[in-house]
Amino acid sequence: MKLAAFDVGTNTVLMLVAESHGDGKFTPILERSRITRLGKGVDRNGKLDKETARLTLDTIAEFADAARAAGAEKIIAAATSALRDAGDGADFIQRVKEKANVDLKVIPGSEEAELSRLAVKRSLNLSSDLRLLIADIGGGSTELIRSEPGRDLASVSLQIGSVRLTERIIQHDPPSKEEVEKLIAAIDEQLEKLGWSFRPDVLVGIAGTVTTIAAVALGMRDYDAARVQGYVLLRDEVSAIVKRFGEATLDERKKIPGVLEARADVIFAGSVILERVMKRFDVSHVIVSDQGVRWGLVWRELERTPADPS
Repeated sequence: MKLAAFDVGTNTVLMLVAESHGDGKFTPILERSRITRLGKGVDRNGKLDKETARLTLDTIAEFADAARAAGAEKIIAAATSALRDAGDGADFIQRVKEKANVDLKVIPGSEEAELSRLAVKRSLNLSSDLRLLIADIGGGSTELIRSEPGRDLASVSLQIGSVRLTERIIQHDPPSKEEVEKLIAAIDEQLEKLGWSFRPDVLVGIAGTVTTIAAVALGMRDYDAARVQGYVLLRDEVSAIVKRFGEATLDERKKIPGVLEARADVIFAGSVILERVMKRFDVSHVIVSDQGVRWGLVWRELERTPADPS
């Protein structure tokens, strides 16, 4: 069986088409990614921007056609922060159904966190005895997932994301000192409210902010998911890249190898989120995973589908 999974986020539309082997495992056969910025202006206006909504709708339809052409018999589609917050999200979901014949489901932050945990669990060879923290830094929100031996999984969805914080705080190019201080304060406030007295053995970072930082560290001009998957970023390395982003103009950030042009305007805020998470939980490094919610959707579907007895 072949199936496709869509992750429709605040900043990016991601698709994975996978072929199941009937034994609970699968092979990825097609991946697509496009930055459409669905969440543009949602934090300020409570509604979707017409142009970015149109671009996202067209992208979903295009990706759905590609998935079906690749043989996908089923499409599972999840939407996260932008459509959770947008007052006209239901109308957009209906338009997706009409144009792409895709049933797009808005999932809560808790479900997004569980899908991220499942993807990390399946993709990285990590011991179950470890105290694990997963940071999923998105455009509209950041999900933190805490896994400890002998304790129930804990997760939280914080209203800090690369797009949301850029729109709220960053007005200058490059950001002013006052804006940087305000950005750090906004992130730290959310992290402190958690009240988690927890020091993880391992921090895993997923989603576009973290993979972009890894790509910059590796000096990638052409993104290579295989090199990014499992890459270890040191805290000092992250801080140096944050400093580089913060001192650069938008045009300069666009030219940094590893930074997609469409992500360059929000990557600074996203990178500061990662840096502050590392500081708050006192970790020396972060393991990068290129496999997020879309991979979790596929794994969950396979867990729900009985294995082929043949």
